Amino acid sequence: MHQNMVMKDFFRKYILVIGFSAIGALGGFLYWKFVGCMSGTCMIKSVWYLSTFYGLLLGYITGQLIEELILKFKKQKKI
Repeated sequence: MHQNMVMKDFFRKYILVIGFSAIGALGGFLYWKFVGCMSGTCMIKSVWYLSTFYGLLLGYITGQLIEELILKFKKQKKI
């Protein structure tokens, strides 16, 4: 029961970052699938896991930035 509460709190706290990371990973995979590198010489785009990882990383960074902006806006609104 206690572990369930901890997981709910974790997901509630990081839902924005998790969501953007998942969207970024999906975007990176779809980029590899439909755009990619046909010759196989492109380092990032030639294998699915690298483009998926870089998409996830970009989504994570975007989610973190948006989360910080939201927190900053809420903090300014309280003052």
